[in-house]
Amino acid sequence: MYAASISTITGLVLIVDDTPTNLEVVSETLSDAGFDIAIATSGDRALQQVERRLPDLILLDVMMPGIDGFETCRRLKANDRTCHIPIIFMTALSDSDSKVKALELGAVDYIVKPFYEKEVLARVSTHLQLSHLTKTLASQVAQKAAELEASQLQLIQNEKMSALGNLVAGVAHEINNPIGSIVGNVNAIQDYFNDLLGIIDLYGRKLPQPDAEIEDELEAVDLNYIREDLPKLIRAMKEGGDRITSISKSLRTFSRGDSDNKLSFNLHEGIDSTILILKHRLNANEQRPAIEVVINYGDLPPVECFPGQLNQVFMNILANAIDALDEANKGYIFQENQANLNKITVKTFVENNQIKISISDNAKGMSEEVKQKVFDHLFTTKSVGKGTGLGLAIARQIVEKTHGGKLSCNSVLGTGTEFIIEIPIS
Repeated sequence: MYAASISTITGLVLIVDDTPTNLEVVSETLSDAGFDIAIATSGDRALQQVERRLPDLILLDVMMPGIDGFETCRRLKANDRTCHIPIIFMTALSDSDSKVKALELGAVDYIVKPFYEKEVLARVSTHLQLSHLTKTLASQVAQKAAELEASQLQLIQNEKMSALGNLVAGVAHEINNPIGSIVGNVNAIQDYFNDLLGIIDLYGRKLPQPDAEIEDELEAVDLNYIREDLPKLIRAMKEGGDRITSISKSLRTFSRGDSDNKLSFNLHEGIDSTILILKHRLNANEQRPAIEVVINYGDLPPVECFPGQLNQVFMNILANAIDALDEANKGYIFQENQANLNKITVKTFVENNQIKISISDNAKGMSEEVKQKVFDHLFTTKSVGKGTGLGLAIARQIVEKTHGGKLSCNSVLGTGTEFIIEIPIS
């Protein structure tokens, strides 16, 4: 017997033949070469066997009782589970028509009886190796295609974030000048108003008996009301100006670009700026009540990081939480003074030399199957056009590969979802 293995590729070979002698010779040859062997004596039994265990290659006799080899091959190729298995026909029929028919049915090769053992072994080894290479190549192509698509979308996302950052930074810059003028002059207006009131009071003391025209005018303008209300208006203007200044600062924080080196960054500022950007989505609407954001910040040190990228992570997770609450509120009927049941909770703390950021919602949560896939490339539970399936995959890449941290997910179906971001302090 010829027992030397031609290839390092082995596997399960199903031999289908109704002749015991042929089965013995072929099975012994392949077994000695290191292949696993399965045997079937008819086409029907072969079809039953492949349902129980898929072989890596099939040696198939043509002339058999019941359904012949050609029909067996046709059924195997028509089945999605078995169509990829390479089939080599074994037969005494050596005419061209039989060979052409076998190849047209999807067979990869044709061995004419009587067998030459070295030929059988060589053909089986060659086609197993080709099958293995084909599967490996297909897997690599699929992986590279997914990586390329992910890379392209990451570049697109970066460009979008860069464009958004430039726009926001530009708006913030344009706001600064006029609001700086307003806020800077509010105090002067208050001083001028006090001076004018002082002069009016002085006139009142020097001329305690004004004429009728002055009395009519004082009554018309209601000086006492102005004296009481104008400071309130000035105070409201100052508070509004301070609020706009705070918004402008938050916009600049969110839009800050990343250099080639990590920068020292206050993560709370990044979270606050992201919540501000998403504030319009938190308000109540006809589909749901308002979403309450509960902040529970710990004492965090500044961290060396790429701020723009981490802001992108915060944006993605918070936006997903809002989407989940939108989905959980489907069928909502608006009622006056209804209690606010929608909540997103943000907590930060330090543990084991790691900064931890927990972002949780009280939406519907995820099943175990969805939770296992939530960070996979191209996986999304959103409808077509509303999600690429790359947001969380990119977020994990930013946290884990770029910052050496960890991004994990806890979720209970019917309760809610929590994402935990861990960033090393040093």
